Amino acid sequence: MSFSIKWFFYLSQLLLSVAVASGATDNKPKLQSSYELMSAENKAMQDDASLNPAMFWISDGDALWNKPSEKNGKSCASCHADAKKSMRGVATTFPKMIRGKLQTLESQINQCRIQAQATTPLAYESKDLLALTALVSYQSKGLPLAVRETSENKAAMEKGRQTFYERMGQLNLSCAQCHEERAGLKLGGAVIPQGHPNAYPIYRIEWQTLGSLQRRLRNCMSGVRAQQFDYGSPEMAQLELFLARRARGLPLESPGVRP
Repeated sequence: MSFSIKWFFYLSQLLLSVAVASGATDNKPKLQSSYELMSAENKAMQDDASLNPAMFWISDGDALWNKPSEKNGKSCASCHADAKKSMRGVATTFPKMIRGKLQTLESQINQCRIQAQATTPLAYESKDLLALTALVSYQSKGLPLAVRETSENKAAMEKGRQTFYERMGQLNLSCAQCHEERAGLKLGGAVIPQGHPNAYPIYRIEWQTLGSLQRRLRNCMSGVRAQQFDYGSPEMAQLELFLARRARGLPLESPGVRP
């Protein structure tokens, strides 16, 4: 074996040893919230309730929580009392199977409006639905996401997983190609995040308003020139379910702030 070949072999083994020691060969990288990629100013905006614009929606949500339905006089509080106590930990378990149907937090809020308050469901991305979702999510701030695969949600979980790894659109890209294979690299000057849903609803500075996870997912689909799933569709719920399981253990940051 020549000196150059020996040196190349030695260097390769050395680099491999360093990679193993640092965990670089691990197929399951440490979960990282996109919060860690933000500027100090944006982190401060999320962390300080007096600076976080999303707190206006939470204030509205608190008013809606106690507002009686015009149909039967019942409010959210009629069944669930003080949201600070009854909703603690709830958002970390959604999406979840309820009576055989996969429900996101938004769809469950609407289900309660229909069944318990005898009133109409709220439109997706409406101010009121975002406000109630933000209020409920806020009560679990700091708690780890707890969605897991069960015999009941297994089929829906698999469909969500397939969507995440399936190439789509005119650009023929999958969610995984950006948020797994290229996470940590830069696109347009910004670091590509791992794509976890632990801060929704979020106040996105680009939007200048609060928005749901489904809005963000539809943005990504539009970005790869793919047909968007409808708000509230089974496909959206399935993808949300897989993403929540994928991010299991990350603390809920809602209401988050993102660029």
